[in-house]
Amino acid sequence: MKSIVHNPFAFTPLPVTIITSFVYVALIVSLLVVHHTVPQAPKNLAGTNLTEAWLDLQTLSNGFHPFNSRRNDYIRDWLLTRITAIVTENGVSSALYPSSSGTLENVYPSSESAPVVIFSDNVSNVSFEFDKRGNAPVPSVYFEGTNIIVYIRGSEDDPDDWFLTDKKPTGKGGVLVNAHYDSVSIGFGATDDGVGIISVLQLIKYFSSKGQQPKKGIVALLNNGEEDYLNGALAFGVHPISKFPHIFLNLEGAGAGGRATLFRSTDTEVTKFYQNSKYPFGAVVSGDAFKRGIIRSETDYSIFTKEYGMRGLDVAFMEPRARYHTSQDDTRHTSKASLYHMLSAALSTMQGLTSDTSTTFEGKGPEKGKVASGKGSTGVWFDLFGSAMAVFRLQTLFALSVTLLVVAPLLLTIIGAILYKVDKLYLFSSYKHHHHAEGDDSVPTRGWRGVFRWPVSFTFATAAVVGLAFLVSDVNPYILSSSQYSVWSMMISAWVFVAWFCTRTADYFRPTAFQRAYNLLWAFLVGWLILIVSTVFERNPGLASSYLTVFYFACIFLATTIAFLEQFSLPRKSAYADEMEGIMSAEHPIERSRPGSIASARLMAPSEEEDVPDNNPEAGEGNDEPTETTSLLRGGGPRTFKKSHTSPQRPAAEDDDSPEAKHQRQVYGLEQPWSHALPSSLWLLEFLVLAPFPLIILGQVSLLATTATNQTLADGNSPLFLYIGIAILSVLLFAPLGPFLHRYTYHIPLFLMLVFAGTTIYNLTAFPFSANNRLKLYFVQEVDLDSGINTVSLTGIDPKTGPFLNDAIASLPSSAGQTPSCTPSKRRRDLTECSWHGLPPRVVPNTHPDVPPEIGYAHWLTFNASRAADGAPSARFQVSGLETRACKILFNRPISDFTVAGADEHSRFRKVSEHGASELRWWSRTWEKELDVTVRWDAGDGEEGDGMDGRVVCLWSDANESGVIPALDEARRFAPTWVAIANAGQGLVEGSKAFLV
Repeated sequence: MKSIVHNPFAFTPLPVTIITSFVYVALIVSLLVVHHTVPQAPKNLAGTNLTEAWLDLQTLSNGFHPFNSRRNDYIRDWLLTRITAIVTENGVSSALYPSSSGTLENVYPSSESAPVVIFSDNVSNVSFEFDKRGNAPVPSVYFEGTNIIVYIRGSEDDPDDWFLTDKKPTGKGGVLVNAHYDSVSIGFGATDDGVGIISVLQLIKYFSSKGQQPKKGIVALLNNGEEDYLNGALAFGVHPISKFPHIFLNLEGAGAGGRATLFRSTDTEVTKFYQNSKYPFGAVVSGDAFKRGIIRSETDYSIFTKEYGMRGLDVAFMEPRARYHTSQDDTRHTSKASLYHMLSAALSTMQGLTSDTSTTFEGKGPEKGKVASGKGSTGVWFDLFGSAMAVFRLQTLFALSVTLLVVAPLLLTIIGAILYKVDKLYLFSSYKHHHHAEGDDSVPTRGWRGVFRWPVSFTFATAAVVGLAFLVSDVNPYILSSSQYSVWSMMISAWVFVAWFCTRTADYFRPTAFQRAYNLLWAFLVGWLILIVSTVFERNPGLASSYLTVFYFACIFLATTIAFLEQFSLPRKSAYADEMEGIMSAEHPIERSRPGSIASARLMAPSEEEDVPDNNPEAGEGNDEPTETTSLLRGGGPRTFKKSHTSPQRPAAEDDDSPEAKHQRQVYGLEQPWSHALPSSLWLLEFLVLAPFPLIILGQVSLLATTATNQTLADGNSPLFLYIGIAILSVLLFAPLGPFLHRYTYHIPLFLMLVFAGTTIYNLTAFPFSANNRLKLYFVQEVDLDSGINTVSLTGIDPKTGPFLNDAIASLPSSAGQTPSCTPSKRRRDLTECSWHGLPPRVVPNTHPDVPPEIGYAHWLTFNASRAADGAPSARFQVSGLETRACKILFNRPISDFTVAGADEHSRFRKVSEHGASELRWWSRTWEKELDVTVRWDAGDGEEGDGMDGRVVCLWSDANESGVIPALDEARRFAPTWVAIANAGQGLVEGSKAFLV
């Protein structure tokens, strides 16, 4: 205990346990606080009005407003009114074009170079193929856009109204900021994408204010139809002003609150402007996850980059996923702080982008249909505690990786060679051959002791957490949805306890002063091999997430270098052998007189086979007479496991100033005698170099990944994949403790053992969902308008893996006495759809409320299908539905082309996949409009013939009024509190009729 008082940072149990635990706890708590709290919103943000913004958000999210709803029209009119009012309040002249008919050229008269131009775009129509992946036929889409576009003219923009002519814009291009104002059918859209829309309104307010005109012009796009097939962003490509912006900022919502995260970025150069945000948040790992298809959802970002060739940023909310696309995506479950976080980031980013007048975002020879935005460099970016962001090129990371691969092993080899040259390389050394007058001897150094200790301990500890991943994913796979930190606690406590127990036990029986050094060497070797792989992936396919590997290895390398350098403090092995010989000669002259006696006599600490405690019951403090088996440099062995390394049994007297006594007091426990010369506090530098930074960068990614994916199990994601991921991350986060665990006291490990026991029991037995962490079940009602049969379906987790779907259906009164039919879902991959006869919908009002809705089914959808007069493989469809503006035609054989009458379409996109279209979907801007479309297909042969059959379907998506869809009302009212009802597709109700031509 006196040694601790003399040096509070010595490598002894108490300082090691307290310091390392404090650092880990402090950093983990800090990461959790940053991750789960949002910076408090100030009373105001210069140039904006947060109070006004919050009131606007409440108005916007005061009802469901999908594209196919009457409230969507109300929101559009309200937005136009708000934009006009904002510009008017700022005292800036503007031009408003309420386009409703005709072509682009004759509905946009001259704006007379107004500082602000507002386009109410009701003329942009677009046709496209939805999905280019795979070899199967995919849907084709026809969409009539209703976007709102606001152009804020920049001081360096072309003063002419080039967008009203065939001219191309001159200058260096503008900046697009985008958000979508439609919501899903059963979601209020407060964060998806209400906060984005309100942020755009406040950006219009800021940049249209006097004195705030940007240098580069701004195109503010409030698009409609994102929730369907990213329709609004595609319709924007038809508008002439889409040729103007070269860079963009997309504001989205993939969660329901918290901090707005930088999801992805096209390049380093554009990311540096987001770096100026006061509270930047995000990591390039999420961008790589999108690129590799790990994240399957898409945003308008993909349209702007792939179709238009722009460069830009995707900023979105990403948690909690359980509220995303549900009725809990409302202002009650978000906050003004979240609004401020996205708005402040958007404002600072736009200030930077619009002020940049360099040629960074200019290029030559763009692909057809794309802007000349130039080519940026792949970037690496990550935030630090939500207060700063590191941004640099992947090329820089690659150079650092190659440098580490070469320099790190070379430097350690050089240091090792120098140690060997100066006779101080105790690592990998068992004996020191010693020459003296009586002959040659070998003095044991025991430098090899503990060399395989860490691989064994690491393997056992890692196997334990991987085994837990398999256990939980098999017994209670969905507990992660509601109890992510219980799972994390189980994994971490299990790994730390097992690793401590293994290293502590080994250290008790075979103590060594090189535990840290060998641990770091093994970490260095494994890290170097992993770095080789990550360096290859940095080059191709450009994996920027490898920064985690590079910085992790760099920390290991620095700590290992310190461990090597500290060996210079050791005595030369020859001097150590001389010292041992001198002590032996003085203490045992008879033994020393025999040749070879140093190697044969038991004058030093016990050999590797003799490192056992002295259990002589007669031994005591008064027994000072040494025997032949007494260690020269230490007292008797430890008495108990608990106190075996606290101090030697018989420490040298404090007033004994002899060299031997001083050395004895400096040697810890029963470690090698030469270890007295090692610096007692250098371990702290090794720890601070090794642990904190990897914990910070990896901890942030771990939290992001967990909160973004833990509630996606309801979408069919593999539970085992997520649990294995948490197990691996737990190991990586706490592996830096490995070199120091053998010095831990038993208190914290035993506490962690209790934590492990409690969390394991909970994780295996607790119900996985709750009112705050609900299970999503996806609703749709299908009506055969020919027969009058209707079925209600809920889609969710396969009943074979849990009773949740069946329990939810059983709670609904209409399902009583029925056995649901369950099949793999065609709408939601990896999920199961269960159907039963449900309550009839009333989406189309009957002439009298007492008339059963089934009576009017035939009138909901009318169509005429006629084959081409010349017998060619084509047909004309004329389709209309009551109280809807969204329909589709399902074909039992793929079509090769289609033409919509009077669509005034533009050929910017391919309409039909090379493998054909399995269905044609359309959204009209006009209610109950008849669509006149001609489809063509390849002629068949044999029994197949050249005819076509299928079904015509119309969709109803408006759930704002109670009683319109009774089956949905029933599901929302009677489903358990742990269930969230979401929409399975674009329509809540789908009515269909068969056709044959």
